[in-house]
Amino acid sequence: MRVLRHRLTPLPPRAEGRRRPPPCTPMALRDAPSACPALWRSLRCPTAELRLDLVLSSGQTFRWRESSPGAWTGVLGARVWTLVQERDRLWYTVYGEEPPGPDTDGILRDYFQLDVGLPALYRAWGAADPHFRRVAGDFPGVRVLRQDPVECLLSFICTSNNHVARIAAMIERLCQAFGRRLCQLGARPFHAFPSPAALAGSDAEAKLRALGFGYRAKYVSGSARAIAEGLGAEGLRRLRAEPYAEARRVLCALPGVGTKVADCVCLMALDKAEAVPVDTHVWRMARRHYGAAEGARSLTARVHQEIGDFFRGLWGPYAGWAQAVLFCAALHKGQDAAGSGKRARRGQGRESCGDEKP
Repeated sequence: MRVLRHRLTPLPPRAEGRRRPPPCTPMALRDAPSACPALWRSLRCPTAELRLDLVLSSGQTFRWRESSPGAWTGVLGARVWTLVQERDRLWYTVYGEEPPGPDTDGILRDYFQLDVGLPALYRAWGAADPHFRRVAGDFPGVRVLRQDPVECLLSFICTSNNHVARIAAMIERLCQAFGRRLCQLGARPFHAFPSPAALAGSDAEAKLRALGFGYRAKYVSGSARAIAEGLGAEGLRRLRAEPYAEARRVLCALPGVGTKVADCVCLMALDKAEAVPVDTHVWRMARRHYGAAEGARSLTARVHQEIGDFFRGLWGPYAGWAQAVLFCAALHKGQDAAGSGKRARRGQGRESCGDEKP
């Protein structure tokens, strides 16, 4: 696999005699590198490697919003960030007492997995799969995020029978009710994702139901309790070093976690690039475009495994990444989606890759 080398572009020195910009308001939204340049840094990142607008809106994560055209603001690693993509640069600023530095570069590289060369993967998938080749040309730069395992797990438990816009609103309410307050940008407060212990209290399920989580409240609080009192956040993170099958087995033992949610977490948090989350839309796509699992009448665990194995054989060890491209395309174009194309493009007609209600 080709490894990308990223170089930081230093900000140009201030010219002699140039008027010093007015001081920044610490908690004012900075939506462009021209807003307080000293508080921005950038990484080289062509759009063939990353398209922020596609990746952050495609149901992998639910904590980013387009705060102004082309600027995405959200929470990552208990910090609040704004990201802006300009040509081949990924610009970012972090809100807090310290300006961004080399450590924040590393956080972004890890989160977006920028050591994985995406164009080479697109070429390989396209060579093996004519359908991928037809669809992917309009959707470059779709890559899989590497998320915190606890946040990813508890977020995807909320995706059952749900759509992206509603999931994002639920996660926002959860963080406001249980998470630590980080800062406020304008009128909007930002909170860290809550710890498992914060969601494991005896009254957590009732609070979540009051927040509109419905039957999912039981599973969010139950899995949080299982982590807080048993596996531990670090134990969950250590599943990154375990084989895919073992990681999925451990996840499926948690309340409210079936094979689809487990595969989402394996792919997006536990370094299992071969994991292929299969929901009803992926099942439909597999039958329509690939002739896979045609005789199946329902999406059972066996059918899920059959479809995953089919795509792993077709796309190889990064099969989950290839599926993420087609999932994103369906979300934005309305292909293989329930409801109208207009609703799907708004993220309101396409479920995320959650399990059905147990």
